Amino acid sequence: MRWFAVLIAIGAMSQPASARTPACRSIAAPAPRLACYDSAAPPATAKPALAASVPASSVDTAKYPDPIGAEDALMNARLKNICHGC
Repeated sequence: MRWFAVLIAIGAMSQPASARTPACRSIAAPAPRLACYDSAAPPATAKPALAASVPASSVDTAKYPDPIGAEDALMNARLKNICHGC
């Protein structure tokens, strides 16, 4: 009985989605109909890109060894020594 009351309460609180553009459906020509829909729901604006705002790194990479690069080089050397057609 409680579930039924909860379902009734949820149904009473939810409002149906109402289309604001019933007049757009009645327009027969495609171009004016599209213009009607576009005026009802304008396209979203694009957000500005942040690519140029990142400063260049001032860390000297020559001083710091790359352990991942060294490990990759070792693994590639091992893979080259595998005989594929033996």
